[in-house]
Amino acid sequence: MESLLIGSFQRPSFPVVAEFSPLKTSSHAIVRALKCKAWKRPEKHYSTSMKLQRQYMTQDHVRGNDGSIIAADKKLKERFLVHASSEHPLESQPSKSPWNSVHDAVDAFYRFSRPHTIIGTALSIISVSLLAVEKFSDFSPLFFIGTLEAIVAALFMNIYIVGLNQLSDIEIDKVNKPYLPLASGEYSTQTGVIIVSSFAILSFWLGWIVGSWPLFWALSISFVLGTSYSLNLPLLRWKRFAVVAALCIFAVRAVIVQIAFYLHIQTYVYRRPAVLSRPLIFATAFMSFFSVVIALFKDIPDIVGDKIFGIQSFTVRLGQERVFWICIALLEMAYLVAIVVGATSSNIWSKYFTVLGHAAMALLLWTRAKSVDFSRKAAITSFYMFIWKLFYAEYLLIPLVR
Repeated sequence: MESLLIGSFQRPSFPVVAEFSPLKTSSHAIVRALKCKAWKRPEKHYSTSMKLQRQYMTQDHVRGNDGSIIAADKKLKERFLVHASSEHPLESQPSKSPWNSVHDAVDAFYRFSRPHTIIGTALSIISVSLLAVEKFSDFSPLFFIGTLEAIVAALFMNIYIVGLNQLSDIEIDKVNKPYLPLASGEYSTQTGVIIVSSFAILSFWLGWIVGSWPLFWALSISFVLGTSYSLNLPLLRWKRFAVVAALCIFAVRAVIVQIAFYLHIQTYVYRRPAVLSRPLIFATAFMSFFSVVIALFKDIPDIVGDKIFGIQSFTVRLGQERVFWICIALLEMAYLVAIVVGATSSNIWSKYFTVLGHAAMALLLWTRAKSVDFSRKAAITSFYMFIWKLFYAEYLLIPLVR
C-alpha cells in the first residue's frame, strides 16, 4: 500500500539535477540539495491530493440534484481510492519496539472485530440468560458456565461474520471505512481469511463439545445468514438487496439471540421445559424494532461507497434524512410500547424501572436526533454509535421486565 501511495506522486524531473554542477558544488551539497528538491515536490503533491480527496469525498459532489451518481464517481474510484485508505508517512519509520508491535497488532484486531458488535452480542446473551432465572438459587456454577460457553461461542461466530463482511467489502471500505485493517492494508487478504476461518471453526467446535442443541443451532443459523449476507457468489451477497439484508440482521439480532440463547439456559442448563415467558416475548418484540433500526441506520454513513459500488440500500434509494427519521420513528414507537408494557406490570419495582428507563431513553433519543448535522459524516457516524449505546442500555432493562 505504501509503495502504491509513493508511486502516485510526481517524481522530480532531470532538470533538477542539471541545476547543480559538480564543478561548482561539493558532493555533499549536491546530495543535500537533491534530497531537498526531490522531497519538496511530493510533499506539495501529497497535500494537494489530500485536499482533492476531501473535496471528492463530500456527498454533494458525488450526488447530483436528482440523487444520482454524477461522472465524478469514476474519477473518485480510480484516482482517490488509495488515498482514502492510506495515511502512511512518506519518510521511512524507525524500527519499533516489541511493545509497539504488540500494541499495533492488538489495535488492528480490535478494529477488525468491530467491538460495538462484540459488546452488543455479549450483553444480549447475558440479558436473555437472566430471563430464565426464577429464583436466587438458580445462580449456580452451572448457570455461569453455561452462560460463558454461549458468550464465547457466539463471540467467535460474531468475529467470523464481521470479518467475512470486511473481506467482501475491501474496495467499498476504502471509501466508507478506511480505518479498518483490510481496507488500510494492515491486514492482507490471506491474513483476513485465516482469522475468519479460524474463528468459524472455533465457534462450531465449542458449540459441538458443549452439547447444547439450542446453542449449536444458533451458531449454525448465524453462520448461514452471515455468509449469505456478505459472500460475493451467485445467489448470495444478500446485502445488495435492502429488504433481504434487513431480514438477515432482524433474524439474528431479534429472533435467534433472544430465543435460542434463552432456550440454551432454560432447557440445557436448567433442564426445564421450553416456555415463552412474558419477558421473553417482550424482549423479542422490542429487539425486532431495534434490529430493523440497526439494519437501516448502518448504511446511512456509508452512502458514498454504496452508491459507487452499486449497493442498493434503503439510504441510497430514499436518501439519508428520510431513512434517519424512519429509524427515529421506529425507535420511539418501540419505547412507547415498552412504557405501556411496564405500566401494566403487577410488580411495582419493575413498573417504575421500565417506565422511567424507557421514557428517559426516548427523550434522550429525540433530543440527540434533532441536533444531528447531516452535512457531516462524522456526526452521522457518531449518532450511529449512540444508537448502539441505546441498544446496550435496553439489555440492562430487559431482565427487569416482569
